[in-house]
Amino acid sequence: MGSLDNLVAVVTGAGRGIGREHALLLAAEGAAVVVNDLGGASDGSGSEAGLAEQVAKEIRAAGGKAVANSDDVSSAEGAQRIVDAGISEFGKVDILINNAGILRDKVLVNLDEADFDIVVRVNLRGTFLLTKAAGNHWRDRSKAGEQVRAAVVNTTSESGVFGNPGQVNYAAAKAAIASLTQVASKELGRYGVRVNAIAPQARTRLTEGAFGDSLAAKDGQFDRWDPANVSPFVAYLSSPVCDLTGEVFIVGGSRVTRVKPWEKDKSWILQTEGRWTVEGLAKAAADAGTPQGGATWTANPGKAAK
Repeated sequence: MGSLDNLVAVVTGAGRGIGREHALLLAAEGAAVVVNDLGGASDGSGSEAGLAEQVAKEIRAAGGKAVANSDDVSSAEGAQRIVDAGISEFGKVDILINNAGILRDKVLVNLDEADFDIVVRVNLRGTFLLTKAAGNHWRDRSKAGEQVRAAVVNTTSESGVFGNPGQVNYAAAKAAIASLTQVASKELGRYGVRVNAIAPQARTRLTEGAFGDSLAAKDGQFDRWDPANVSPFVAYLSSPVCDLTGEVFIVGGSRVTRVKPWEKDKSWILQTEGRWTVEGLAKAAADAGTPQGGATWTANPGKAAK
């Protein structure tokens, strides 16, 4: 008996890396899996027919159930076909793992509009479209009287929640995914759907350019950067025994860490009677000093903050 027996999962970007590991583990835990992958390069260019089918064949060879799909997650029609593949092949969808993503790293002043748009399109728009398509499926089932127990696991990034120079397009998309996760959790909860997100720490095609061989496995040691380390928590978030929703977690190696949402910093508040003047704000900000989370922020240009 697996933790996901009789459930149907959609995993996007499942032809390689983290997505492949998600698909393999969810299948091993008893889920029937729609293995989606367009087969494009890490920058979103091109496609490779058959990549998704290779993973689906691997699952079926191990005794599991899987169907391949190569639709584009960033297309509304493609996203709907991905969800429909699960419904037509297995009768329903219970789990959605939004994993598909690309990178086109450049500093802001050198970033072309096209490089910004495609990264947002695949990472953010793709997550939105798949969640909408699956959400409509779950709403229909709920309104028909079924007690739905469904789950979405989105993929954000530490670049998105903490910021990383050289990735303004990717960070913007991934930050938006974290916010989308919180809102979707509140909206879809009425239909029996939980929505969470992970920020994975793993060795993938997308990390090669930034980290090179520094994440390579060391002989005889636990492979802290193995993408397979991320998948057990994804399977747990997908399982009916999990009640977590609206959360973001950093997942890698042997550790899972919850990320606090945006919150008001009560240690840095400027207050006056009535409307502020610019001069009054400048003095008050200088007196308040540098906020704890912004070591490089200067309250008053030309004057060092306390």
